[in-house]
Amino acid sequence: MVKRLISSLLHAIAQAGRHGLRLLQPLLQRLQPFAARAWHHLRHPTRRGVLIAIAAVPALFIAYTLILIPFTPGIRDIRRAKVDQPAQVLSADGKLLAEFRPSNREWVALKDVSPNVIKALVSTEDHRFYEHHGIDLKRTASAALHTFSGDRQGGSTITQQLARNLYPDAIGRAPTLTRKLKEAITALKIEALYTKPEILETYLNTVPFLYNAYGIEMAARTYFDKSADQLDVVEAATLVGMLKGNSYYNPVINPERALQRRNTVLAQMVKYGDLDASKLAALQKRPLRINFERQTEEPGPAPHFAQQLRKWLIGWADRNDYNIYSDGLVVHTTIDSRLQTMATQALTRQANQLQGIADANWSARGGWRDSTALVQSFVRETAEYRNAVAGGEAPEAAMKRLLADKTFMQNLRATKTRVQAGFLAIDPRSGSIRAWVGSRDFTIDPFDHVQQARRQPGSTFKPFVYGAAFIKGAKPEDTIVDQTVEIPLAGGEIWRPSDDTAPTNKPMALRDALAQSRNTVTAQLMQEVGPSRVVGLARAMGVRESKLDPVPSLALGTSPVSLKEMVVSYGTIADGGEYREPTMVTEITNSEGDVLATFSPARPERALSEADDYTLLDTMRGVINRGTGNAIRTRFGIRADVAGKTGTTQDNADGWFILMQPQLVAGAWVGFNDSRITLRSDYWGQGAHSALPIVGDVVSRALRAKLIDPNARFEAPDNHHWYSDWWTRASDWVTALFAKKTAPEPKPKAPVKRQTAPAPAPSPSAPGAASTALDSGPLPVPVASAVLAQPDAASAAIAPRSTTIPGVPGEWDGPGATSGVAPPMSVPVIPQTPSGSAPASAQ
Repeated sequence: MVKRLISSLLHAIAQAGRHGLRLLQPLLQRLQPFAARAWHHLRHPTRRGVLIAIAAVPALFIAYTLILIPFTPGIRDIRRAKVDQPAQVLSADGKLLAEFRPSNREWVALKDVSPNVIKALVSTEDHRFYEHHGIDLKRTASAALHTFSGDRQGGSTITQQLARNLYPDAIGRAPTLTRKLKEAITALKIEALYTKPEILETYLNTVPFLYNAYGIEMAARTYFDKSADQLDVVEAATLVGMLKGNSYYNPVINPERALQRRNTVLAQMVKYGDLDASKLAALQKRPLRINFERQTEEPGPAPHFAQQLRKWLIGWADRNDYNIYSDGLVVHTTIDSRLQTMATQALTRQANQLQGIADANWSARGGWRDSTALVQSFVRETAEYRNAVAGGEAPEAAMKRLLADKTFMQNLRATKTRVQAGFLAIDPRSGSIRAWVGSRDFTIDPFDHVQQARRQPGSTFKPFVYGAAFIKGAKPEDTIVDQTVEIPLAGGEIWRPSDDTAPTNKPMALRDALAQSRNTVTAQLMQEVGPSRVVGLARAMGVRESKLDPVPSLALGTSPVSLKEMVVSYGTIADGGEYREPTMVTEITNSEGDVLATFSPARPERALSEADDYTLLDTMRGVINRGTGNAIRTRFGIRADVAGKTGTTQDNADGWFILMQPQLVAGAWVGFNDSRITLRSDYWGQGAHSALPIVGDVVSRALRAKLIDPNARFEAPDNHHWYSDWWTRASDWVTALFAKKTAPEPKPKAPVKRQTAPAPAPSPSAPGAASTALDSGPLPVPVASAVLAQPDAASAAIAPRSTTIPGVPGEWDGPGATSGVAPPMSVPVIPQTPSGSAPASAQ
């Protein structure tokens, strides 16, 4: 028979091709005698052959088991689980900000667990727990026999279950021989390292109980609203009964099954002597009496900061062979808990006030009803509408049905019209982050409006334009006529920037134009400086992740950026023109206090010279002293040396304000996740009235609490005369004294084509929205000065200079240029009059 098979195989090979036959024929001819001999032994077995075959089975089993040992958790990993210490995050003043746990649990010692739980667990899950060493051979054999007979049973001991709970990825959950062997090997390792009480304690603190409740303590709170040490025998039996199948015996959804399983556990306790048999009948008649309440993790005082820190810490721990969930790391951060509390309170208070305005303006019978087309577009974007249409329902019918659903529409309106805000404060001297508030309420709004959101910055972007102008030689006293401007764009569009008030058609000093946030003057200045140079300066100062379009309208902040980028950039201004990468951590220690790593402030990178930087900062003082940010003085009574800028985008979609003090730079953004929703108020929509109060509240309280020095002043460079600051302050005081009431914060207008302004490019920032500002990614900065875009048509008229930075496209007149002295600006300026300021009517 064997010969016949081999002959058939050789014949098939021959048919497949002569080359294959020539290669395989010698090999098969050599194997033919061995195959024949093996077939003979199978037909005529000997005693020796039978013994070898019988011994081969356990030998192969043992060999396979030995092979699996390196693929099970190591001794070090198992030892870590016994001393599970999650990483702690501390503020700079020693307050606990967060703990990084792998799940929602609270570890309790075995002595703090009700004895009823331990008795119920051992009686039901592993009644020989104190007798075996991790594997119960009797139970395993019994379970195997029942399984082979069709009645599948589990044979895992408590130790084996613990191994599976601790290392689900390494062991697996598939019902295979490999998984059972890995489970057994790991159980033996656990028994070698843990005592029996330690095994019980670890098991009870790691077992899951649904609803994001891990461990017996969280389970007791979730299902009975009490601590684990207060559980009676019936409650303990209910929770232990869930271990056989959490979902199947869920007492909330399946109370009948849970009751039946609980009574089984009580019977097991009687069987093994852990419960008096006379009490069984009465206990089994008692109802479940579930007192269910989901247990949520406390977000902590700085949850958005903690989320960003967790991402960084995981990477650091992986590189340095630490586990953030079990190695007891203590992370010392730069956050000031007092400033963080002030920021959270100020943001919540202002957002709640603005929410009342939004609710009134977007009431069901008001703005919401009047915006039919917009509301219908919101409905089309919902999952309910898309699923209905995908399921075959006609779009018109789905729309009509959802519009008539009061609950659905109420939830949609509440979500869309919920006011959002973000706040960030840094120390400009080191780049240390001092406070970070990403939203009104982390539990409701986990999306981070400091780091993740990208929104148009409006007039807060103007300092980049003026800074680039000062680098090219302009002076704050130089003037540009405040007049109607028409700027041709590619594609035949005409951009006509305007302000809330008509142009004065009079010369206006650059200092006054920035203080009053005049769009027409800034647009003309942008044309003379060139968008590429402004982009380069913005990159150098800190806007390094968002995409900036080098177009004329960029002068008014049309490219979406993050609040973090803007605050960091203003920190560059406050630190004398040097960019510092923001830092979150100062050092990492272990639980014993031993220092594992220290982190120094980032090395500064020169973005613009000290003289040009101080000129820009001094000009921005006017915004606070007599411009759109004057409420810092009049409402909040801040007398410290500060400078800043307000910002408002088209249709009041975004409100911004950033304030600089020598020891603190703080910024806030206010708006909605969907930029199509606004406050519908020209007053409250302005950054001076929406975002400024948050910053003013925080900084004023920080000054009173001496968290920052009220007497600190921005130091002028050596070539700056002492009387310049005095003259500026006197001029601002006189101007403010005789000036008319401050004009509202102007809002940028989008480019227009044939007299009609198109809608601005969307700047989605809500969770799940695609943002065009995110497609570029972080940009490298090969030199401290900038990463510049290619020169554009708008800057071609500027007198060329032979000063370039190697490896960086475009020209750069700031620090890092290889040669040359900056020529005077080509702006058609009018020398300032001796009065030192523009007429009051120009403000």
